[in-house]
Amino acid sequence: MSKVKYIRVSTEEQNTARQEVNAKEFSTIYIDKTSGSVQFTERKEAKKLLADIESGIVTEIHISSIDRLGRNIIDILTVVEFLTQKSIKLFVENIGMYSLIDNKPNPSFKMIVSVLGNVAEMERLNMLERQRQGIELAKAKGTYTGRLFGSKMSDAEVLIKYKSVVKELKNGESLRRASKIGGCSLGTAQKIQRLLNPAVI
Repeated sequence: MSKVKYIRVSTEEQNTARQEVNAKEFSTIYIDKTSGSVQFTERKEAKKLLADIESGIVTEIHISSIDRLGRNIIDILTVVEFLTQKSIKLFVENIGMYSLIDNKPNPSFKMIVSVLGNVAEMERLNMLERQRQGIELAKAKGTYTGRLFGSKMSDAEVLIKYKSVVKELKNGESLRRASKIGGCSLGTAQKIQRLLNPAVI
């Protein structure tokens, strides 16, 4: 029986160090590098965690904040309810609260998590809307280049960072294979292909 921690960051490039500061307190740490919009049950490490719960080797789970479980309030509450049914204590570090107290649901926890879950969902929707508006504005100005949202890397830096993707594409491999080998999204592989073949539209 063990206390574990679940960590999620949105991209491969993001650092997990902040969420791992108390790593020594846990028997196992599960780290997913995927968007919060991906359902918890569809994530690679989350699946391992769920399997360990079913095996009875996990009794307590810590997360840094509730949006590590998801950006959709329904998904978040579904995970919390599942853990409650399995008598798994969930501790959310940034609010310092447990989902269970003396093996009974903590009513304050559920109320606060519902509020924070709604905030996380609204933040994601607002981010997507700002992104859409930014792209539309750039297109209207004729300055849109298809740069990845949130990316600050120059074209040269992208090519250096994803050398394996460049190699695969130069060898004539498919975009899907190149993205898989290089550990990047299909969109990033497409961007690299455009950089390698600027004349191709």
